[in-house]
Amino acid sequence: MFRILGDTNYDFIGKRRWAYLLSAVFIVVGVGSILMPGVGLRYGIDFAGGTLVQLRFAEPVRVEAIRAALAEVRLGESVIQQFGDPQEYLIRVAAGGELEEISQRVTGALQGQGLPGFEVRRLEFVGPQVGRDLQLQALQAVAWGIVGILIYTAIRFDFKGGVAAVVALLHDVLVTLGAFSLTGRELNLPVLAALLTIVGYSINDTIVVFDRIRENRGKGIRKGQTLADVINASINQTLSRTLLTSLTVFLVLVVLYLFGGEVLRDFSFALLVGVITGTYSSVFVAAPLVVDWEARAEARARGRKAVAKA
Repeated sequence: MFRILGDTNYDFIGKRRWAYLLSAVFIVVGVGSILMPGVGLRYGIDFAGGTLVQLRFAEPVRVEAIRAALAEVRLGESVIQQFGDPQEYLIRVAAGGELEEISQRVTGALQGQGLPGFEVRRLEFVGPQVGRDLQLQALQAVAWGIVGILIYTAIRFDFKGGVAAVVALLHDVLVTLGAFSLTGRELNLPVLAALLTIVGYSINDTIVVFDRIRENRGKGIRKGQTLADVINASINQTLSRTLLTSLTVFLVLVVLYLFGGEVLRDFSFALLVGVITGTYSSVFVAAPLVVDWEARAEARARGRKAVAKA
């Protein structure tokens, strides 16, 4: 099997306190940005409401040409998506108000740029209540996904491993949302899909590490060896596979971010942050939490035995 690293013996567990501190800084800064008045998450049209216009052009047109035309009339944030073929597009703009007025401003902007003839096939207004409902459904989707993962990992490994994996997932989601808040990017339905993808990617990486830990613990802990040593060895044994997988996905996402167009930019940015933090959390969050939890459980057990003997 191809390996980008030879046999390694890095002390990941020994550096876990620094990793905890780094994670805490990122989460506190990110969540603080989300909660800060006037900053926070910038919701897209899917969640905040707006107007949807479906157009059919006489000839294929480019998204960039439509975006440039709409920028002239300042309708706020707009999402432009090809709908079926290069002649049909869905345009969602943040502006509310009279539908006919919005339609006239959109069509006037497109005609002013000399684009091919077109017809308006659909004109709808998405109210704020619909946006709030979508926000709630988005939270439920992420929450149920995490609950399902907790159940799966608790059954496959143990309860401690399941909880540690879920903490790592929450870490990844919070860091990604914080990055969106700090960079002023828009949170919309494609980004929600990216968050769910991050959850799946991160747990896959964590399960690979946990599987190796289970194998090594099944062989028995040698004399003079601690659980931290076993977990450290397991992380090192899977490190080449982890980095190779993450690097491959990362390079694809960089290409998608640079050349995927404006519509996919926030989606690919979320996945880029998620791949980095998901790889990090599998090594520096999930596995070290198991070490600390078991160490505390053993300390409490020794304390109870000492009290019983006394």
